[in-house]
Amino acid sequence: MDREKLGRHSSHTHHPQDQDRRDPRLSRNLRKYTCPMHPEVVSDQPGDCSKCGMALGLIPTLVPRKGTIYTCPMHPQVQQDHPGECPICGMSLEPKTVDVEDEGEIKSLSLKFWIGLALTIPVLIMAMGNAWIPRSMSKWLEFLLSTPVVVWAGGIFFIRAWRSVVNRSLNMFTLIALGVGSAYLYSVIGVLFPGLFPSSFREHGEVGLYFEAAAVTTVLVLLGQLLEAKARNVQEKRLEQFWV
Repeated sequence: MDREKLGRHSSHTHHPQDQDRRDPRLSRNLRKYTCPMHPEVVSDQPGDCSKCGMALGLIPTLVPRKGTIYTCPMHPQVQQDHPGECPICGMSLEPKTVDVEDEGEIKSLSLKFWIGLALTIPVLIMAMGNAWIPRSMSKWLEFLLSTPVVVWAGGIFFIRAWRSVVNRSLNMFTLIALGVGSAYLYSVIGVLFPGLFPSSFREHGEVGLYFEAAAVTTVLVLLGQLLEAKARNVQEKRLEQFWV
């Protein structure tokens, strides 16, 4: 009787590893992520390195993926289970990607970059000198336009900088937050409380502002992060081709 129950129980028991092999989506739980600069930093989830703030990348695997479907980029109706050429146009068939894990990060960075760029351009033009807008008005426009760029679009840099301080591992985000934050706060004080500055800090009766420096630096760093995220996504898509 006990053997019969045991046999019945074992026949209905599924090992998680076997289930992961049957369903590629479940095998994602076995993935590991690491920092390119600090390989000792390993995580089960994508995120930022606790030491340098860089985004963690997927650790490559040498296990080939089963059931990969190859298709033609120009003729998606052509599909087969092995590499080859498209019978219609002759192009090499490429593996179909199952999912795109980093699309959310890319969309977020892309949105922040383009909005930040659109707001930074007029700030830069006004800072270079604009005869149509009086300085007494342009400084307030620079303040209003650069604030969402620094605070909203560049907020992730301040978060990473704070983590670097907490972890006692200063990195490039520490310098970025220090430079951008200093330029922005100095300019905000110059607009709101100009009387705090001595006359040597004034030019034509106005305190020199650095809103354009803070905004431009933020947008350029966002561009670098966006390009890095896209390159990492391409690499992980290629690794997907060999994942079980």
